[in-house]
Amino acid sequence: MKKKLLIVDDQYGIRVLLHEVFEKDGFDTYDASNGKQALSIVRDKNPDLVLLDMKIPGMDGLEILREMKKMGVETNVIMMTAYGELEMINEAKKLGALAHFAKPFDIDEVREKVKEHLMV
Repeated sequence: MKKKLLIVDDQYGIRVLLHEVFEKDGFDTYDASNGKQALSIVRDKNPDLVLLDMKIPGMDGLEILREMKKMGVETNVIMMTAYGELEMINEAKKLGALAHFAKPFDIDEVREKVKEHLMV
């Protein structure tokens, strides 16, 4: 059975890149550009892993993590950030995020982190 991966980022190019890479790697991939879409996909598709951008207009990554916790979701989460804000990263980890990586990123490192956290 294919692993399900949700990519949440407001930047279209990043969503497309990650979607294509992980689809080629054999994942069922979904993507969302905002928190409302992300939470709907989490509820409907129950992804095995979420790649979640820290800064998204409207509802940021921390708010999305909090909502996922309220929903009782136990999905693995890896945060993405272009800002490297240590305080936000630490808060994300307290909320259950497993890891993070900085943008711009090396796609091979991202693939390795995803596979590591999904035991693929």
